[in-house]
Amino acid sequence: MTGPQTPLVVVMGVSGTGKTTLGTRLARALGVEFAEGDDLHPRENIEKMSAGLALTDADRAPWLDRVAAWLADRGDSGGVVSCSALKRAYRDRLRVAAPTVFFAHPVADRAELRRRVRSRRDHFMPAALLDSQLADLEPLTADESGWTVDATADPDLLVEQVRAALRPGAE
Repeated sequence: MTGPQTPLVVVMGVSGTGKTTLGTRLARALGVEFAEGDDLHPRENIEKMSAGLALTDADRAPWLDRVAAWLADRGDSGGVVSCSALKRAYRDRLRVAAPTVFFAHPVADRAELRRRVRSRRDHFMPAALLDSQLADLEPLTADESGWTVDATADPDLLVEQVRAALRPGAE
């Protein structure tokens, strides 16, 4: 699948929803490149989060610009990137660079997210920041191109649900 119909997808949501798992599998299924959004964070953001400090909108701006540039560079080839994209304003910022971007939003309850985040090893995001992310989260609205899925479902099922939602006329 290549060309103008090849999708650009942001797998969004708070920490622990399985953005990387869904994103890598979705990219493979679509035959496009995957980018781990965490790798696009400025060093200062990683250090701040590692210290247990929540990012501000100003902190997130350069990171969102990097994600937006990554999407814009793949307008013809398609791609999937993980990015929390917690607020509508953040998603709007990404849409400026990539107007056709589709947001896949895996969701789970707070207890499941906390369990997942606490069980991770070698990740900079501490479980203590989960509540700040949940407080900032603005779910997709009906006028946004996207789909919400159950993060606790089998990842292969989630890939198929998102692929179905990407088909013309699916929304």
